[in-house]
Amino acid sequence: MGYLKSGLIAVSVCAMVAATAYAEEKDPTVSRVPGDQRAAAKAMKNPVAKTPENIAKGKAIYEGKGTCFNCHGTSGKGDGPAGAILNPTPRNFANPKFHKNRTDGEMFWVIKNGSAGTGMVPLIGTAITEEEAWYVITYERSFEGK
Repeated sequence: MGYLKSGLIAVSVCAMVAATAYAEEKDPTVSRVPGDQRAAAKAMKNPVAKTPENIAKGKAIYEGKGTCFNCHGTSGKGDGPAGAILNPTPRNFANPKFHKNRTDGEMFWVIKNGSAGTGMVPLIGTAITEEEAWYVITYERSFEGK
């Protein structure tokens, strides 16, 4: 009986999460890199060229071992299944305001260090390598305006 009750509660929670409307990110222009580290992060350049092959490699990492899709969604809009319960919502990589205001170096910094006060945890060294992070960023840039 305990298993049945637990199962019903789990199904109910999943249904509530699935029914949750995704709120737009509060302010995509605000950097999540600490001020004293922002200049160094902005100065970092992505060594991965924006080619169809590299975008495909980034997609495979994003949707695979990077598990980025869990929060950011396969659409990149911050609408992944785990993102529904996060506050603030995950970054929306389709939002042109985000791309206009964030450099690849800042994105790399967040993937490497996580983002305090959000659900973003450090991924470099635990799930992906530094090189793979650059491919993921190249793929995330491909969401702009979609």
